[in-house]
Amino acid sequence: MMAEGSLIVVGTGIRLAQQCTPEARDAIESADVVFAVVPDAVAEHWLGTLNSNLVSLQSLYGGERTRAETYEEMTEAILSGVRDAKRVCAVFYGHPGVFVTPSHEAVRRARTEGFDAHLLPGISAEDCLYADLGVDPGRLGCQSYEATDFIVNERKIDTTATLIIWQIAVAGDLTFRVLEPDARRLGVLAEVLLEDYPPDHNVIVYEAATLPVTAAKMQTLPLRDLYDAEVSQVSTLYVPPLTRPKPSQARLALLKERLG
Repeated sequence: MMAEGSLIVVGTGIRLAQQCTPEARDAIESADVVFAVVPDAVAEHWLGTLNSNLVSLQSLYGGERTRAETYEEMTEAILSGVRDAKRVCAVFYGHPGVFVTPSHEAVRRARTEGFDAHLLPGISAEDCLYADLGVDPGRLGCQSYEATDFIVNERKIDTTATLIIWQIAVAGDLTFRVLEPDARRLGVLAEVLLEDYPPDHNVIVYEAATLPVTAAKMQTLPLRDLYDAEVSQVSTLYVPPLTRPKPSQARLALLKERLG
C-alpha cells in the first residue's frame, strides 16, 4: 500500500507559460504545495497565479554551499512535504529531468520510502536548439556532453555527427562552486575541441529565448576564438559536423549477405 503523500515533478519549459504543458500545469494547480526552482521573479509570480502555496528554493543557491550541497537541501525540502502526507509538485525550469539532480533524487528517494512519485517530460533547451538552429539529430547523429565531463574524461568524438556541449560557463569546474563564466574556462574547452576540429571550424554559442518578446541568441565564431565568446549560465555550445560519414563497405556487405 502506498503512503499518503505523493510527488510529481514537472518543468516549465524554456519560455515559461508558453511551453509549460497542460499536464504540467494541471499538476501545479492541483498540488497541496509547490516547490519551485525557476530563474527569476517573473517565473515565480506566474507559478503563484497557478498555486498560491508556492515555496521558492532558488535562495538555496550561493553562499558557501557547493552545488552538491544545494541539490541535497532542495531534495530534502521537496521530500519534507511528501513525508507530511501532501500532494507535492516540484517545478524546475526547462525539462525537469535534464541537468536537474534534485528532481531525479527526490523521485528515487520518495519511491524508496513507499510514496507515489513520477516525473513528467518538458521542453528543454535542447529542443529549442534543434528548432532555432534547424538541426535534425536523426539526420547525422548527435553527441551531447556536459562541459566539465567532456573536458576531464577521455571521449572518442565522432566529428561526422553534431556535438552539443552544455554548461560551458562553468567548464572545468571541479569544485562545484563556480557560478560565473570565465574566459579561461572557454579557452580550455577550445583546446580540448582542437584535438579533433580545426581552428577555423565555426561553432555556435546558443541561448534559448526565455520570454515571448525576446529572441534566441546565436553567436557564430571560429573555434580558435571561443574564449572570446559572451556566455552566461544558460549558454550551450553547438559544434556542427566537420565532414560527412563514410559508408562502411564491410557493413554494407554484411547487410547484403544477411538480408539479400
